Amino acid sequence: MEELHPPIDRLSVATSSAIRIAERTGPDYHLAPGRTAECLAAYRRFLSRPGSRLLLTRSDCPACPGCAYDDVAEVRDALEAVMLALPARPRAELRRLLGPLDAAFLRRTLPNPDPRPDRWDGRQGMREPWWYRRAYDDD
Repeated sequence: MEELHPPIDRLSVATSSAIRIAERTGPDYHLAPGRTAECLAAYRRFLSRPGSRLLLTRSDCPACPGCAYDDVAEVRDALEAVMLALPARPRAELRRLLGPLDAAFLRRTLPNPDPRPDRWDGRQGMREPWWYRRAYDDD
């Protein structure tokens, strides 16, 4: 018998269940049991920091699965991976939850003053997602 879990903060029971299934069965390293709830909390913590403008901070050890999430761009990457692994309805609900958070992220962070157009996302052959093209504290 499967253990019952409370819903993930601000998500329905059905979407929370779909996320837990994706976390257990997904091929992406971002998909690990409990990671979605942790990443949502980390994204909200970043956005609740004081000040009108926020700068991203790079992880000291980006190759380490735990330390990589010290960079909020990696956190947002993980949330995107979960969203892409979900069926249509849970994906839409998670997208609705992320919409206002993403809007706050864009509003409170600055564009990278020196974007690196040579950086590509090797998984999809596309430029890195928009959340990597924001200013870091070491730019």
